Amino acid sequence: MLADKTYLWLLGAIVSEVIATSCLKASNGLTRVGPSIGSVVGYCCAFYLLSLTMRTMPTGVVYAIWSGVGIILVSVIGFVFFKQTLDWAALIGIALIMAGVLVINLFSRSA
Repeated sequence: MLADKTYLWLLGAIVSEVIATSCLKASNGLTRVGPSIGSVVGYCCAFYLLSLTMRTMPTGVVYAIWSGVGIILVSVIGFVFFKQTLDWAALIGIALIMAGVLVINLFSRSA
């Protein structure tokens, strides 16, 4: 039961961080109030939920999953909403990050 909550907290932390990072981009260097507030609130939520996750999971595993999935989602949002493109080297790097997150989740006993 606790493990289920742990993964929900981690998912919430990832979603909050992705929203906060997207708001940070939209804030135009913190010059737009709405997105700036969204960024601060999103990061506060993300770190709170991340701290709950770290109560029961190893820090390295939590951070690897949080940052890896966050990088992938932020890259997709950057492409879709901000019309940003990635070159082949970036795409290969992101694919390797995805592979690492999968290896941790599928094969690590620490997760």
